[in-house]
Amino acid sequence: MVKKVLVTGAAGFVGRYVAKEFSKVGAEVVGIGRGKFPDFKAWGVSEWHEADISMEALTEFAGKPDIIIHCAGGASVGYSVEYPRQDFCLTVDATSALLDYVRIYSPESRLVYPSSAAVYGQVSSEPIQEISQTSPISPYGIHKLMAENLCKMYADRYGLSISIMRLFSIYGAGLRKQLLWDACNKISENNFSFFGTGKETRDWLHVLDVAKLLLVAADHANQLCPVMNGGSGVGVSVEKVLRMLMHGLKCQQSPIFSSEAKSGDPDTLISNSTLLRELGWSPCMNLEDGIAAYVEWYQQCH
Repeated sequence: MVKKVLVTGAAGFVGRYVAKEFSKVGAEVVGIGRGKFPDFKAWGVSEWHEADISMEALTEFAGKPDIIIHCAGGASVGYSVEYPRQDFCLTVDATSALLDYVRIYSPESRLVYPSSAAVYGQVSSEPIQEISQTSPISPYGIHKLMAENLCKMYADRYGLSISIMRLFSIYGAGLRKQLLWDACNKISENNFSFFGTGKETRDWLHVLDVAKLLLVAADHANQLCPVMNGGSGVGVSVEKVLRMLMHGLKCQQSPIFSSEAKSGDPDTLISNSTLLRELGWSPCMNLEDGIAAYVEWYQQCH
């Protein structure tokens, strides 16, 4: 039975949902990361320590957890393009410090690294398999891949139990950035212009399903460091998602696309979810309900 779980970045969008999911199964959840987290107990976190992920902070606060979910790190392609050095520190430096802490002080811990489908870059065929070539096109994706390689090295060289989950397009209540948030703000201001063609396709996964998925990943962490795609296996165009948002916001307009792509964004990212199905996992939240819930949350916080 899991007794103690460390969630790095527990104050973040994915981290807080992960913390709550583990608390539901009776785990004691400790959180470490950047930013204020005044309502941490409401999210199932018993201790919150505001600190960068460093050897010093981990030595002071981490202890010897049964499971570590490493949600801390860079979280935006756009930020990484503008501030590549800072993104490197948030993702690669932090992962290096955590792995070395586990190696020295808590080698029995099982570690899950939530990576990103951005490691694949532009792909020539869909859906993407875990064995597909990785060729990231943004600093964000490059740094995630570097962190993955560190995880694989520590698993192989030092015998740590690790698994990697490459998450695709995550959304849900509380996400105050990326397409859904930006689009809701634009639509509310009667601005219906968007980057790209609208045909860009993403594999959308609700954050509640992500939290459950990372529990599954913890069960499969081992010295072989398995890599899994975290997606629904279904691709939906940006235009269709925007139309869902507009419908929820009672907007009668249609989105207008500039045909200008955003730097670092591939055209298509769809997961091959065969491996997850073999593990007995499938998402519970369908996209229509998830988008409706997101719109409801957005309206409540405005």
